[in-house]
Amino acid sequence: MEFSGKRALVTGGSRGIGKAISVALCEAGAKTLQVDLEDWDKTRSIVKNVGNIDILVNNAGYHVSKNFLDTVKESLDKQIDINIKSVFNVSQVVAKSMISRGTGGSIVNISGVRSVKPSPRACGFSICKAGLDMMTKVMALELGPHKIQVNSVNPTYVGTEETNESLRKNAEVLSSTIARHPLGHVVSLSDVTNATLFLLSDKSSMITGTSLFVDVI
Repeated sequence: MEFSGKRALVTGGSRGIGKAISVALCEAGAKTLQVDLEDWDKTRSIVKNVGNIDILVNNAGYHVSKNFLDTVKESLDKQIDINIKSVFNVSQVVAKSMISRGTGGSIVNISGVRSVKPSPRACGFSICKAGLDMMTKVMALELGPHKIQVNSVNPTYVGTEETNESLRKNAEVLSSTIARHPLGHVVSLSDVTNATLFLLSDKSSMITGTSLFVDVI
């Protein structure tokens, strides 16, 4: 998959999944930019000023592990701000630029398996990921006539540096994590990266509005 001459914007690209995607895009020839998302207006200004974007990966996410009854407003607000509103905000700016240039483009939202699989202590996060999947579908429907593809990648538990270290310290959790997947291994960063690059590439030119699960459903 080749991305020479393309400019890619990756949110939350400093570590984990976002960093892996940024590195892979650069290795495939793209020029990659990163932004922070703390402020709505500041983010819009920054994204407008970074210039033309051909590829957008909305990867930034925020998860608070709390029971439904223990979740406070501030926690829910922050999860919605980062997992939903920031995607809406950045995508709106980038899509308008793509439309004005008439070049089309590709957007991938990093969602998760919790958009369809309920899990304890993840109500706020699951709500956000379910909403993100529907946002992806509506964006695909509205932006498709402008030659903009929009899809999501929905991984399960991913073996990042942090999570792998945690698993190594807990053999029981590692064993149960592997046992949950019929292929018998923890999902790796490269598994998620490869799925993302496929949806960003010309290889998926007739795929839009879909959620690609890197997991068993």
